Amino acid sequence: MARPFHHPAEADMTLDGVLHALSDGTRRSIVAKLIATGGLNCGQSCGDLPASTISHHHRILRDCGLIRSEKRGVSVFNSVRTDELDRRFPGLVANILAASTPAAASRSPHS
Repeated sequence: MARPFHHPAEADMTLDGVLHALSDGTRRSIVAKLIATGGLNCGQSCGDLPASTISHHHRILRDCGLIRSEKRGVSVFNSVRTDELDRRFPGLVANILAASTPAAASRSPHS
């Protein structure tokens, strides 16, 4: 039998952990896709990355509390823990994702 996934309690989510997880562009992209769709399996959220890389990124996102992973048959379905994150760090994830969009990157900080 497969080992169950560990999901930290809301109180155990740390700002450092969330910021570390979202410091990587691939993981920000995964989180943005999961938010936009309400959840996806691992392969759907990562495209053509090797399975070990997909697993690595999802583990980091799960370990810090950003996502919840649930085994469904042979697939793992992932969703963002939006309500818990917004209670713990109001607006943080949305602001980070908004700031990392191409439109945000092209804006001058002085405009």
